[in-house]
Amino acid sequence: MVQLKYKMRDNELKKEVIALRKKGRTYGEIKKILGRIMPKSTLSYWCRNILLSKSQQSKIQKNILKNIKKGRRIALLVNQQKREEYLQLVKNRIKHLNVIIKNPDVAKIALTMLYIGEGTKSHKGSLIFGNSDPKTINLFLRLLRFCYHIDENKFRCTLQCRADQNIKALEKFWSQTTGVPLRQFYKARIDPRTIGIPSKKPDYKGVCRIDYFSADIFNEIMKITEII
Repeated sequence: MVQLKYKMRDNELKKEVIALRKKGRTYGEIKKILGRIMPKSTLSYWCRNILLSKSQQSKIQKNILKNIKKGRRIALLVNQQKREEYLQLVKNRIKHLNVIIKNPDVAKIALTMLYIGEGTKSHKGSLIFGNSDPKTINLFLRLLRFCYHIDENKFRCTLQCRADQNIKALEKFWSQTTGVPLRQFYKARIDPRTIGIPSKKPDYKGVCRIDYFSADIFNEIMKITEII
């Protein structure tokens, strides 16, 4: 009797599945409507003899694509949330470095490492540092101003940009970023290779080159590289 009872339930369920399938429902939608967790293979077997019209097939295909897009959006949001949580964990485990970097000696080592990677080593009478990333430029200047007694009048900036960029707007941006007044900017240098070629990155701000005239600071940084 128990087996017969279960068989009757399966038959009823099968009829519901077939009816929904004939209406153009996807297998995922059928399971959701019926509130059942069912193997796709079972659904496919039950519906194997159903002949769907072209409009029904088209509807099912559209629903499948719709569900795929919805699933991708949900997955993207979930991944973004996981990444934000991960980055917060990273930030929490290194936040003590904000205290350590306030030690002048540690700051000088950080400044030296940064300068070795992005600065010019051949001009012995001055520091020359260039980069297209505002954060990198800002970090260099913050470390430099923290580690040494800086004469702001000894700063010079040169903007290296593409031919189709607004030079005045870029110089204003870099002046605000660096804290160096526009009167201490050299004439911008336009890359001749970019003439007639539209820029593909609207957020690109060109390369900002910082010159600071101090042989003493340059020599000290070079000596730090030898020591460490």
